[in-house]
Order: sequence, then C-alpha cells, then structure tokens
Amino acid sequence: MTITVPNLASLEAGSRSAEGTGRLHLLVADTDSAVREACCQIAADLGFAVQQAATVAAARALLRGRAIDVLLLDLRAAAGEEMDLLDEIMTLDPELSVVVMSAHASVPSAVESMRIGAADYLSKPFAWEELAGVLERVAERRSAAGASRELRERLRSQPGLGNLIGRSPEMEKLYRIVAKVANSSHPVLIMGESGVGKELIARSIHANGLHPSSPFVPVDCGSLAPALIESELFGCVKGAVKGAARSKSGLLTASEGGTVLLDEIGELPLELQAKLLRALQEREVQPVGATQRVPVKVRILAASSIDPAQMVESGRLRKDLYYRLNVVNLRIPPLRERPTDIPLLAASFLDRIARETGVTYSLGDETLRAMTAYDWPGNVSEMENALERACTLSSGPVLHLGDLPTQLQNAHLAERRGAHLTPSADRLPAPSSEEEPVVPLVEMEKQAILDALRKLGGDKILAARLLGIGKTTLYRKLKEYGIDNSELEQHASQGVAL
Repeated sequence: MTITVPNLASLEAGSRSAEGTGRLHLLVADTDSAVREACCQIAADLGFAVQQAATVAAARALLRGRAIDVLLLDLRAAAGEEMDLLDEIMTLDPELSVVVMSAHASVPSAVESMRIGAADYLSKPFAWEELAGVLERVAERRSAAGASRELRERLRSQPGLGNLIGRSPEMEKLYRIVAKVANSSHPVLIMGESGVGKELIARSIHANGLHPSSPFVPVDCGSLAPALIESELFGCVKGAVKGAARSKSGLLTASEGGTVLLDEIGELPLELQAKLLRALQEREVQPVGATQRVPVKVRILAASSIDPAQMVESGRLRKDLYYRLNVVNLRIPPLRERPTDIPLLAASFLDRIARETGVTYSLGDETLRAMTAYDWPGNVSEMENALERACTLSSGPVLHLGDLPTQLQNAHLAERRGAHLTPSADRLPAPSSEEEPVVPLVEMEKQAILDALRKLGGDKILAARLLGIGKTTLYRKLKEYGIDNSELEQHASQGVAL
C-alpha cells in the first residue's frame, strides 16, 4: 500500500479545523510499518497525540495502560480475532472511537465491526485526504458528545433549564432571558413554530420561579369547547353549566403560586379574551354563575405558534390583551436557524433512548450531515420522533441514513445531486439555446445505486453503507427499479478495485 504523506503546510487548513480536538490521543495498530508511520504523521499534523503498535498484544497493552481516545485498527493485524478485540475494547472503554482499516477482501469483517460499534471504516488503499477526513469527523463527533455532556452537567446546576439543549448564540440568549423572567410574576408571551419547545420553556420558567413545587398546568385553548374553557379557567358554581353537579374552582384560582400556560392563545374566543384581560388587570375572576369575585392565585403564561401581531391585525386576538400579555416576549428560534445545536440535541435524545432501552446508538457521518442540512419543519419534536424511529428500525448501534424517515433521505439525496450538478461560480457555462433535459430524481437514485454496486463488485452491504441507506432499503429499491440479479452481475463484472 502506498500513501503520499503531505507536509505540514499542506495540512494547515485541516489543522485549523481540528484545533478543537484538545490533543486527543490516537493509537495506530497495523502490522505494516510504512502505513503505521504514515498514519501517525497525518494524525500528528492534525493535532492528535499519537502512538503505534505493530501487534494486537502491543495494542492491548497500550489500551490497558493509558487513556486512548481514537484507535486506528487494521483488521489484518487482528488476524481473525478482530471481533473479540472489539468486544474487549468496548468493554474496557465504551467511549473509545474505533476506525477500522481493511482491504477489500475483508469487507464482511469490516461491516460486522461497524455493527459491533466501530465509528468508521477505511478501505485500503486510501489517500491521505480520506484518512484526514475520517479523523476530523471522529474528532468533531467526540467534541459534540463532550459538549453535550458538559452542557448537561452545567444545566443540572440550573434545574429549570435542565431539559433545554443548545449552545448556539440564540439559545444562550434565551437562557439568560428565562433566568431573568423566572423570578417575576409578570405574564410572558412565548412565540415559536410548532415543535420548537414552547411548553418546555414555560416549564423552565415555572421551575426556576418563586414556587417551583406548585402545579404547572398547560391548557390547549384550541382543543376545548368555549363553555368548557370558561369553566376550566374561571371556575363555576353548581348547576351553572350543563353537567356541573357541584361547584368547581377554576385553574386561575385553585393553585396558590402555580403556573397556567395558555397554549395557542389566539384560539381563545374573543369574549373569553375580554374576561382573561380583566383577570390579568384586576387579579381576580368571576366564576360562571357566581355573584362574587375570586382572587387569581397563579402566574399566567401564554404561547402561540402564529405571530400574535398578525393575529391582532386579522382580529383573532384583542389588541389590549396582546399588550397585556406582551410584558415580556420570548421567541424560540426554529431548528433550521440553529443547526449547530443539532448534534447536541441528537446526543441528548440518544442518551435518553439508551437509558430507556439499554441500547447505545450513535449517528453515522452521512446521517449527521443529512440531519444538519435538513430544514426540520416540525422542529425539535420532528427530530426526536425521527431518532426514535431510526433506533427502532436500525439493525445495529450505528444509525444510517436509511434508518431515517423518507423525507430526510429524499432531501439529502436532492441536495447531493444539486451540489453535484451545480457548477461553481468560476466555471459557469455560457448560456445555450438548447436546454438539456431534466433527469428524474428516481433515475439519478437508480444510477447512483448501480454505480456503487459496480465499484464495489456487487457487495450490497457495503454499497448500502456508503450510500448512507439501510440494507433493507437498498433491497427494496432494487426491487422497485426492477433490477434483477443478472443486471447486477453485469454491473459487478465491470467493477473496479477500490
């Protein structure tokens, strides 16, 4: 195997991107001394502290004797005991990132090692750029996981913020405002698209407030009939409404020091908006059918997925109520505006799933790239559901692109095709009077699958992994496209060595 090793100057850009590795310790285990030395030099140039081992026994000794963050393991060096070694490594240090190196002949072993828990895979021979890219991705994943743990530890000292995840400037600003408004009794208007976590913010305000042990009650203003909303909020006397066999205290008066979240405030009928405005102004309400007023004993928070100012313009929300609720307003940014928080959120969700199921999952590189580039119209809720689905369907501890919902796979494929077909600005083609026909997305996908199978000699398992889809998904697509075994053999016969 021949690897051309660049000098430090040619790796300067890569070194800058790996500055955040914090001198991760890397061990190279390979029987080939030339490959070992080359890998060590590339890793050192990227900022890793490197060591090397020529045998499995030497690697075991180093792994037991000191903290190693990343292991580059050649399957040939393991000489048939690679799976036992991987099991032993994962037992000794589950957080160790293992990158498997293998010749094409041992592809099945490499795939099996990925299922056991290896972080990445390199097929020999490989260029230095491939190794540098893999090491940088591993460092980025470890950095994101470490940041997630650090964030959780930091938030544990702020109980009410413990379930809020994000280190983007937008979220840090939101944390500061939440901490300030929590200790007041003023109304707060929480704005944000569906799925961004408005109720979570409201719960954090309550948990950091003056009475965190008092009840927190969310009320969906759009899900109850007007008569029920009125009696639920303000209370009613016996016989005042149909079915009221006894007097009932309203949510605004029942719990001393509690918090009521009026979700989707714009769905509240206008006549009840007027009554709510009086409750906010006078701190008392009149239950349905009562002649006496009762003091309001709770803090009122309101939330809306539609801009309240627009609802005022359309007449759905009273202007005076809007001004009264808008003493403090919090806007939660949608997930597409803070993509740097996606790895942290993913790590948090996978951590929760691991606690619930006892199975630890991680994201493949292509999966994380697809998730970071996706717009997430359903925001954090959609992302959590997508990861739960992926963990349910995954055949191993690494979540591949094919485990994600179809809309993410299609969006990622379209983006990749768009990036491939769009020329760079410095080589834009001259306008032509003859337009090329548009190739259907399905045909592009079919061709990508056939090209991968051709290059890999027909290896479907490795093709699925490199394409970022699950094995089952690949078989299904082959069937959908009507690609039979004879056609596969024809393409495989044209394969080239990687």
